[in-house]
Amino acid sequence: MQRKLADTVVVLDFETTGLSPGYGDRAIEIGAVLVDGGVIVDRFQKLMNPGFRISPFIESYTGITNEMLRGQPCCEEVMAGFSEFIAGHNIVAHNASFDRRFLDFELKRAKRVYEGACCCSLLVSRRIFQDAPNHRLQTLVSHAGIRQTGNFHRALADAEMTAHLWLAMIDRIRQQYGIASITFEQLNELSRIDKLYAHRYLSSLVG
Repeated sequence: MQRKLADTVVVLDFETTGLSPGYGDRAIEIGAVLVDGGVIVDRFQKLMNPGFRISPFIESYTGITNEMLRGQPCCEEVMAGFSEFIAGHNIVAHNASFDRRFLDFELKRAKRVYEGACCCSLLVSRRIFQDAPNHRLQTLVSHAGIRQTGNFHRALADAEMTAHLWLAMIDRIRQQYGIASITFEQLNELSRIDKLYAHRYLSSLVG
């Protein structure tokens, strides 16, 4: 995939029945926003029926109930549609290893595949907002002065707030280092660098 600017991505979030698709957990909601040139230009949100009842804990945690999932399309149907939404774009998620596991698992079941790159906004935030109390999404939204756009732990709201956090981090880099254009690959590289060397790495991009 050709190098793309960091401010043109799909930011996504899953709500799920548990932590691991390898142990039988499934997605119950996908939310995503398409960011183009730093502006949210499209949204995707669907509930999906995992084929079994979800636990009271998940109902309480997400606000998604078994009643809400009754009659919703199956995961395979939703993910087949979502594969079209993300085609050709790099993706961002907060704690991306979690979301990427479910993305790959559910796409495979839908006989689809995603071939783009994925970057973790949580890892990037540890390099950019080193003074934050912690790097949970809710904390960072408050820390960065981002307006809350919905309820946390609902997929579209989390995806939209993650997108605003992502763009806030890009703006902070631009302002602090005077870098006009930041590529997705550069932020992906930043996410893998020890936070002690984040300043050195970003300074090396100037000019």
